[in-house]
Amino acid sequence: MLKIGELSKLSLTTVKALRFYEKEGLLLPASVDEWTGYRFYETAQLETAARIKSYRQLGLSIEEIKSIFSGEDAGTILSAKADSLKKLKEKTELQLSVIEFILEGKQMKYQVIVKEIPEMIVYSSETVLEKYSDCMQWIPSVGAECLKLNPGLKCEEPPYEFCEYLDGEYKETDIHIRHNEAVTAFGKENANIKFRILPAAKVLSIYHKGAYDNIGEAYAYIMEYAEKNGYVAAGLARESYIDGIWNKESVEDWLTEIQLPVK
Repeated sequence: MLKIGELSKLSLTTVKALRFYEKEGLLLPASVDEWTGYRFYETAQLETAARIKSYRQLGLSIEEIKSIFSGEDAGTILSAKADSLKKLKEKTELQLSVIEFILEGKQMKYQVIVKEIPEMIVYSSETVLEKYSDCMQWIPSVGAECLKLNPGLKCEEPPYEFCEYLDGEYKETDIHIRHNEAVTAFGKENANIKFRILPAAKVLSIYHKGAYDNIGEAYAYIMEYAEKNGYVAAGLARESYIDGIWNKESVEDWLTEIQLPVK
Protein backbone atom coordinates (compact mmCIF):
# COMPACT_ATOMS: atom_id res chain seq x y z
CA MET A 1 0.00 0.00 0.00
CA LEU A 2 1.13 3.53 -0.72
CA LYS A 3 0.58 6.65 1.35
CA ILE A 4 -0.61 9.72 -0.54
CA GLY A 5 2.87 11.26 -0.39
CA GLU A 6 4.43 8.14 -1.88
CA LEU A 7 1.80 8.02 -4.63
CA SER A 8 2.51 11.69 -5.31
CA LYS A 9 6.25 11.04 -5.78
CA LEU A 10 5.82 7.93 -7.92
CA SER A 11 3.11 9.40 -10.13
CA LEU A 12 4.70 12.87 -10.35
CA THR A 13 1.36 14.32 -9.28
CA THR A 14 0.99 16.86 -6.48
CA VAL A 15 -0.83 15.90 -3.30
CA LYS A 16 -3.19 18.79 -3.96
CA ALA A 17 -4.08 17.32 -7.36
CA LEU A 18 -4.57 13.83 -5.87
CA ARG A 19 -6.96 15.24 -3.27
CA PHE A 20 -8.82 17.08 -6.05
CA TYR A 21 -9.11 13.87 -8.09
CA GLU A 22 -10.47 12.15 -5.00
CA LYS A 23 -13.05 14.88 -4.50
CA GLU A 24 -14.12 14.51 -8.16
CA GLY A 25 -14.40 10.72 -7.79
CA LEU A 26 -11.60 9.97 -10.26
CA LEU A 27 -9.02 8.44 -7.91
CA LEU A 28 -10.38 7.25 -4.56
CA PRO A 29 -8.07 5.85 -1.87
CA ALA A 30 -8.16 2.07 -1.48
CA SER A 31 -8.60 2.68 2.26
CA VAL A 32 -8.61 5.50 4.81
CA ASP A 33 -7.43 5.02 8.39
CA GLU A 34 -10.45 5.92 10.54
CA TRP A 35 -8.24 7.24 13.37
CA THR A 36 -5.56 9.20 11.51
CA GLY A 37 -7.37 9.95 8.26
CA TYR A 38 -4.32 8.72 6.33
CA ARG A 39 -5.10 7.65 2.79
CA PHE A 40 -3.64 4.50 1.31
CA TYR A 41 -3.54 3.48 -2.32
CA GLU A 42 -2.91 0.24 -4.19
CA THR A 43 0.16 0.21 -6.43
CA ALA A 44 -2.20 -0.57 -9.33
CA GLN A 45 -3.66 2.92 -8.86
CA LEU A 46 -0.44 4.35 -10.20
CA GLU A 47 -1.78 3.41 -13.62
CA THR A 48 -5.02 5.29 -12.93
CA ALA A 49 -3.05 8.36 -11.84
CA ALA A 50 -0.97 8.12 -15.02
CA ARG A 51 -4.12 7.92 -17.19
CA ILE A 52 -5.57 10.99 -15.54
CA LYS A 53 -2.33 12.91 -15.96
CA SER A 54 -2.05 11.84 -19.59
CA TYR A 55 -5.61 12.96 -20.39
CA ARG A 56 -5.06 16.26 -18.59
CA GLN A 57 -1.91 16.87 -20.65
CA LEU A 58 -4.04 16.38 -23.77
CA GLY A 59 -6.31 19.16 -22.54
CA LEU A 60 -9.29 17.03 -21.52
CA SER A 61 -11.51 18.45 -18.82
CA ILE A 62 -12.29 16.66 -15.57
CA GLU A 63 -15.82 16.04 -16.85
CA GLU A 64 -14.47 14.47 -20.06
CA ILE A 65 -12.18 12.20 -18.05
CA LYS A 66 -15.09 11.24 -15.83
CA SER A 67 -17.06 10.30 -18.91
CA ILE A 68 -14.25 8.04 -20.13
CA PHE A 69 -13.91 6.41 -16.69
CA SER A 70 -17.69 5.87 -16.68
CA GLY A 71 -17.49 3.87 -19.87
CA GLU A 72 -17.98 6.41 -22.63
CA ASP A 73 -15.90 5.74 -25.73
CA ALA A 74 -12.52 7.45 -25.31
CA GLY A 75 -12.05 7.62 -29.08
CA THR A 76 -15.17 9.74 -29.50
CA ILE A 77 -14.07 12.21 -26.83
CA LEU A 78 -10.52 12.37 -28.18
CA SER A 79 -11.78 12.91 -31.74
CA ALA A 80 -13.89 15.85 -30.54
CA LYS A 81 -10.84 17.23 -28.71
CA ALA A 82 -8.75 16.84 -31.86
CA ASP A 83 -11.31 18.84 -33.87
CA SER A 84 -11.24 21.57 -31.21
CA LEU A 85 -7.44 21.69 -31.27
CA LYS A 86 -7.40 21.88 -35.08
CA LYS A 87 -9.70 24.91 -34.96
CA LEU A 88 -7.51 26.48 -32.29
CA LYS A 89 -4.44 25.75 -34.42
CA GLU A 90 -6.01 27.44 -37.45
CA LYS A 91 -6.90 30.48 -35.33
CA THR A 92 -3.40 30.60 -33.85
CA GLU A 93 -1.75 30.28 -37.26
CA LEU A 94 -3.91 33.11 -38.57
CA GLN A 95 -2.95 35.30 -35.60
CA LEU A 96 0.72 34.50 -36.17
CA SER A 97 0.49 35.31 -39.87
CA VAL A 98 -1.12 38.65 -39.06
CA ILE A 99 1.63 39.46 -36.55
CA GLU A 100 4.29 38.47 -39.08
CA PHE A 101 2.53 40.58 -41.72
CA ILE A 102 2.76 43.59 -39.41
CA LEU A 103 6.33 42.87 -38.37
CA GLU A 104 7.42 42.74 -42.01
CA GLY A 105 7.33 46.50 -41.84
CA LYS A 106 3.81 47.14 -43.06
CA GLN A 107 2.32 50.40 -41.89
CA MET A 108 0.09 50.25 -38.82
CA LYS A 109 -2.21 52.78 -40.47
CA TYR A 110 -4.84 50.09 -41.11
CA GLN A 111 -6.08 47.41 -38.74
CA VAL A 112 -8.00 44.52 -40.30
CA ILE A 113 -10.83 42.79 -38.46
CA VAL A 114 -13.08 39.92 -39.53
CA LYS A 115 -16.83 40.51 -39.44
CA GLU A 116 -19.83 38.25 -39.97
CA ILE A 117 -22.53 40.17 -41.86
CA PRO A 118 -25.98 38.56 -41.46
CA GLU A 119 -28.46 38.03 -44.27
CA MET A 120 -30.62 41.11 -44.82
CA ILE A 121 -32.98 42.89 -47.18
CA VAL A 122 -31.49 45.82 -49.09
CA TYR A 123 -32.76 48.25 -51.64
CA SER A 124 -30.30 49.00 -54.43
CA SER A 125 -29.84 51.51 -57.20
CA GLU A 126 -27.27 51.65 -59.98
CA THR A 127 -25.98 54.52 -62.05
CA VAL A 128 -22.94 55.73 -64.00
CA LEU A 129 -21.18 58.72 -62.46
CA GLU A 130 -18.89 61.14 -64.25
CA LYS A 131 -16.50 61.17 -61.28
CA TYR A 132 -16.23 59.53 -57.85
CA SER A 133 -17.08 62.64 -55.86
CA ASP A 134 -20.50 62.79 -57.55
CA CYS A 135 -21.65 59.88 -55.38
CA MET A 136 -21.98 62.24 -52.40
CA GLN A 137 -24.82 64.03 -54.21
CA TRP A 138 -26.26 60.91 -55.85
CA ILE A 139 -26.60 58.74 -52.70
CA PRO A 140 -28.93 61.15 -50.82
CA SER A 141 -31.09 61.44 -53.95
CA VAL A 142 -31.45 57.64 -54.04
CA GLY A 143 -32.57 57.59 -50.41
CA ALA A 144 -35.09 60.36 -51.02
CA GLU A 145 -36.48 58.54 -54.06
CA CYS A 146 -36.86 55.29 -52.13
CA LEU A 147 -38.54 57.02 -49.20
CA LYS A 148 -40.96 58.82 -51.50
CA LEU A 149 -41.84 55.49 -53.09
CA ASN A 150 -42.10 53.75 -49.68
CA PRO A 151 -43.08 56.33 -47.01
CA GLY A 152 -43.24 53.81 -44.14
CA LEU A 153 -40.04 51.93 -44.98
CA LYS A 154 -37.60 51.64 -42.07
CA CYS A 155 -33.84 51.15 -42.21
CA GLU A 156 -32.16 48.40 -40.22
CA GLU A 157 -30.59 49.22 -36.87
CA PRO A 158 -27.70 49.62 -36.71
CA PRO A 159 -27.70 51.17 -40.19
CA TYR A 160 -25.85 49.34 -42.95
CA GLU A 161 -25.26 51.21 -46.19
CA PHE A 162 -22.55 50.71 -48.79
CA CYS A 163 -21.53 51.18 -52.42
CA GLU A 164 -20.05 48.68 -54.86
CA TYR A 165 -18.09 49.56 -58.00
CA LEU A 166 -19.17 47.33 -60.87
CA ASP A 167 -16.64 48.09 -63.61
CA GLY A 168 -14.09 45.47 -62.56
CA GLU A 169 -11.28 48.00 -62.97
CA TYR A 170 -10.34 51.48 -61.85
CA LYS A 171 -11.91 54.22 -63.98
CA GLU A 172 -11.57 57.96 -63.57
CA THR A 173 -14.79 58.72 -65.46
CA ASP A 174 -18.04 56.94 -66.36
CA ILE A 175 -17.98 54.95 -63.12
CA HIS A 176 -20.61 52.22 -62.78
CA ILE A 177 -21.72 52.20 -59.14
CA ARG A 178 -24.39 50.45 -57.06
CA HIS A 179 -25.69 51.81 -53.77
CA ASN A 180 -27.24 49.47 -51.18
CA GLU A 181 -29.02 50.12 -47.90
CA ALA A 182 -30.40 47.56 -45.43
CA VAL A 183 -34.12 47.87 -44.65
CA THR A 184 -36.57 45.90 -42.53
CA ALA A 185 -38.93 44.83 -45.35
CA PHE A 186 -39.40 44.67 -49.09
CA GLY A 187 -41.03 47.72 -50.65
CA LYS A 188 -42.30 49.07 -53.95
CA GLU A 189 -39.86 49.14 -56.83
CA ASN A 190 -39.44 51.35 -59.87
CA ALA A 191 -36.90 51.61 -62.68
CA ASN A 192 -34.20 52.84 -60.28
CA ILE A 193 -35.05 51.22 -56.94
CA LYS A 194 -34.82 47.44 -56.59
CA PHE A 195 -35.09 45.18 -53.52
CA ARG A 196 -33.13 41.96 -52.94
CA ILE A 197 -31.86 39.59 -50.26
CA LEU A 198 -28.22 40.20 -49.46
CA PRO A 199 -26.77 36.82 -48.36
CA ALA A 200 -24.83 36.48 -45.13
CA ALA A 201 -21.11 37.03 -45.62
CA LYS A 202 -17.76 36.98 -43.89
CA VAL A 203 -15.84 40.18 -44.61
CA LEU A 204 -12.45 41.67 -43.90
CA SER A 205 -12.95 45.21 -42.68
CA ILE A 206 -10.66 48.24 -42.42
CA TYR A 207 -11.31 51.92 -41.78
CA HIS A 208 -9.83 54.62 -43.98
CA LYS A 209 -9.48 58.06 -42.41
CA GLY A 210 -9.24 61.11 -44.64
CA ALA A 211 -9.85 62.06 -48.25
CA TYR A 212 -10.96 59.59 -50.92
CA ASP A 213 -8.01 60.58 -53.12
CA ASN A 214 -5.70 58.07 -51.39
CA ILE A 215 -8.28 55.38 -50.56
CA GLY A 216 -6.45 53.18 -53.05
CA GLU A 217 -3.86 52.57 -50.32
CA ALA A 218 -6.56 50.98 -48.19
CA TYR A 219 -7.69 48.73 -51.04
CA ALA A 220 -4.11 47.67 -51.73
CA TYR A 221 -3.58 46.90 -48.05
CA ILE A 222 -6.71 44.79 -47.61
CA MET A 223 -6.08 42.85 -50.82
CA GLU A 224 -2.49 42.08 -49.80
CA TYR A 225 -3.68 41.14 -46.32
CA ALA A 226 -6.22 38.70 -47.78
CA GLU A 227 -3.64 37.09 -50.06
CA LYS A 228 -0.97 36.78 -47.35
CA ASN A 229 -3.41 35.24 -44.86
CA GLY A 230 -5.13 32.68 -47.05
CA TYR A 231 -8.41 34.46 -47.78
CA VAL A 232 -10.08 34.38 -51.20
CA ALA A 233 -12.28 37.26 -52.33
CA ALA A 234 -15.92 36.17 -52.57
CA GLY A 235 -17.57 39.27 -53.98
CA LEU A 236 -17.19 42.94 -54.72
CA ALA A 237 -15.58 45.20 -52.14
CA ARG A 238 -18.01 47.42 -50.25
CA GLU A 239 -17.47 51.08 -49.34
CA SER A 240 -19.46 52.38 -46.40
CA TYR A 241 -19.30 56.14 -45.86
CA ILE A 242 -19.52 56.78 -42.11
CA ASP A 243 -18.35 60.37 -41.87
CA GLY A 244 -17.90 62.77 -44.78
CA ILE A 245 -18.65 66.15 -46.26
CA TRP A 246 -22.22 66.02 -44.92
CA ASN A 247 -21.20 65.99 -41.22
CA LYS A 248 -17.47 66.84 -40.98
CA GLU A 249 -15.88 70.17 -41.77
CA SER A 250 -12.35 68.81 -42.20
CA VAL A 251 -11.50 66.23 -44.86
CA GLU A 252 -9.10 64.72 -42.33
CA ASP A 253 -12.12 63.60 -40.29
CA TRP A 254 -13.83 61.70 -43.10
CA LEU A 255 -14.18 58.02 -42.24
CA THR A 256 -14.86 55.22 -44.72
CA GLU A 257 -15.15 51.51 -43.98
CA ILE A 258 -14.00 49.09 -46.67
CA GLN A 259 -15.33 45.55 -46.48
CA LEU A 260 -14.04 42.70 -48.64
CA PRO A 261 -16.25 39.57 -48.71
CA VAL A 262 -14.03 36.51 -48.35
CA LYS A 263 -14.12 32.77 -47.93
